Amino acid sequence: MARTVPAATAALRTLRFLSGQPVPVAAARIAEALDLPRSSTYHLLTAMADEGFVVHYPDDRTWGIGIAAWEVGHGFARQEPLARLARIPLARLVDQVGESAHLVVLHGTDVLYVIEERAPSRPPLVTAVGVRLPAHLTASGRAILASLPSSQITALYPHRDAFTSRTGAGPTSPTELRRLLATTRQRGYATEDGEVTAGFASVAAPIEAGTIHASVAVTWSTHVPVDDLSEAVRSTAAEITRRLLP
Repeated sequence: MARTVPAATAALRTLRFLSGQPVPVAAARIAEALDLPRSSTYHLLTAMADEGFVVHYPDDRTWGIGIAAWEVGHGFARQEPLARLARIPLARLVDQVGESAHLVVLHGTDVLYVIEERAPSRPPLVTAVGVRLPAHLTASGRAILASLPSSQITALYPHRDAFTSRTGAGPTSPTELRRLLATTRQRGYATEDGEVTAGFASVAAPIEAGTIHASVAVTWSTHVPVDDLSEAVRSTAAEITRRLLP
């Protein structure tokens, strides 16, 4: 085996190795098991610790799995059943309304697109599986944010610097966002109009099932009234929620 391994490959192999150990281990043990130079191993572990993927225990001079690695695994555990159970209801929603629909999960201050169902003959969208967009600009993100405690919203959006813009529209301060989320909670669904892509609007409803923070949304050309779509989106979100609950 070659002793020079690209950094990304080495990091992933290190995570895999540490995940199989019953207790944290010394850097020398990691270097030996993965056939890595010891000096490179220390640099790699330090960088991974800075990102939270490993933890250094100085008293024992050992390294173990960090919280960020746990979050990645926990994210898969959330998303895998979510995607599997939501795909059919989402496809039915597209058939019902004739517009494209998607399902997202919250990841920090972004939404991550997990499922995308495109309606035939509809215009292309910027969204796709794996794409991230600012949660405060999307209907999908607002639907999720409105279901979170106010303390969590404050932590995610503490000041104006936390807000970005794509088209010049959308909330630009914590106060504006709180007002928007209050309206969203009151009516039971979220909307956006031209804040992600000019000429397109979206409506979304939250999926609230335990620790899962997700939402269903439909995106369409702005000539279609939101009232024609909101009830269908809310019904689909409710169906997916029922599928996820024990």
